[in-house]
Amino acid sequence: MRPIRMGMNAAELQNLSKPELVSLILRLDKRLGQLESRVEALEQENAALRKRNAELEAEMARLRKNSSNSSKPPSSDIVKPPKPQPKGKGKKRRRKIGGQRGHPKHERAPFPVADLDDIWEYELGCCPNCGGRVKQAKAGPRVVQQVEVIKSPVRIEEHRGLAYYCSHCDKVHYAPLPPDVRKGGLLGPRLTALVAYLKCACHASFSTIRKFLRDMMKITISRGQLTKVIRKVSRALGGAYEELRDRLFVEPQLNVDETGHKENGQRFWTWCFRAEMYTLFKIDPSRGSDVLIDVLGKEFNGVLGCDYFSAYRKYMKDFGVAVQFCLAHLIRDVKFLTTLSDRVTRNYGERVLDGLRRLFRVIHRRDEMTEARFDKAIEKARADLVTTAKRAPPRSEARNLAKRFRQHGDAYFRFITTPGVEPTNNLAEQAIRFVVIDRHITQGTRSETGRQWCERIWTVIATCTQQGRSVLEYLVVSA
Repeated sequence: MRPIRMGMNAAELQNLSKPELVSLILRLDKRLGQLESRVEALEQENAALRKRNAELEAEMARLRKNSSNSSKPPSSDIVKPPKPQPKGKGKKRRRKIGGQRGHPKHERAPFPVADLDDIWEYELGCCPNCGGRVKQAKAGPRVVQQVEVIKSPVRIEEHRGLAYYCSHCDKVHYAPLPPDVRKGGLLGPRLTALVAYLKCACHASFSTIRKFLRDMMKITISRGQLTKVIRKVSRALGGAYEELRDRLFVEPQLNVDETGHKENGQRFWTWCFRAEMYTLFKIDPSRGSDVLIDVLGKEFNGVLGCDYFSAYRKYMKDFGVAVQFCLAHLIRDVKFLTTLSDRVTRNYGERVLDGLRRLFRVIHRRDEMTEARFDKAIEKARADLVTTAKRAPPRSEARNLAKRFRQHGDAYFRFITTPGVEPTNNLAEQAIRFVVIDRHITQGTRSETGRQWCERIWTVIATCTQQGRSVLEYLVVSA
């Protein structure tokens, strides 16, 4: 039998016998089946690779998230590589350490005479160069003020209630001690306040406070006694804390934020409520809208500044609360779209980002415009932004952002029509930063008592800072 090749031409095929044609057809059919199997395998492999590629792109997008395009804290940016330095003629010279040329000089103001404990004057008997006679000049003296810690900055007192015998009652009675002495216990008001200040405002542990009192003040206090002092201060702050909490629901504007809290390995949440004149913290096991209902109630009639977290959206929907969503969070979410690999999504993100830039350009020029002109310009910028955001391409990330504008677009621009409302939630985020630092240092709380202490002392520290008051002096009065 002649050899049958796969690539035979028409003339060769006509010369084949019937058995040879059958054999060729069978071989072609077998080859076709092999090719179909191969194509099917390649299609499956291609589908798997496409799926893996999409997963890797999503993972890359997640890894590219930082504090500028997401809600991640700035501390998470430390893993970012340093920015490349400019090269060539345009390279900037490195600035020298210290004060810069042309900057005004800043000097500490001297203590007033009323605050001085002693004044020492030194006289000159003769000329230090030639030994001749000298007389006092009209020029002012050379002044050096010096602050020093006294050797023992504490005063230890003993209060005695003398004993008296009553023959009629046949009992021994003791003279009553002053109320402030009975209330103070071992530590007086100022030392009690100092321990509380060191514990929270300075993030010091009980061991560190014991060392400070031992080395600085020459007194030894046990950890148990320090715990009692903290509990006493916490009880003293309870009334002021509850008074502020009762005032929250009548505030015209509130900024709210939340962050994680640890307690014996369990996850809690620290809620921050910042009003115009005070800030209140609450630690709760829930991160849901039930906390907002518990603290603010169902009749809250002010404007709530917050991020786009679901608890705030539910509270807004269930009770018709006016909300100002944070524009800074929105900008970070839009910036994230511009980092994705999909070109259509990136272009959409850039268009929305340009609309946000135009909006803030109008906001920053508010002082240069009349009220009518500003209202017209801000309304046009808002309308253009909303229109651009709603025209999303058929991509999941873009559609999610467009859906946000369709459902809650008005809540992003409440600051335009409501005086006193900030477009961002920076006020609450700034107030809660201290709590985050304290959480990293102290590793949370271990009981309900510790929770109450943190809620109350954080409220005192934030409120005093907000009002420009001394935290230590407030603790002295309260303790």
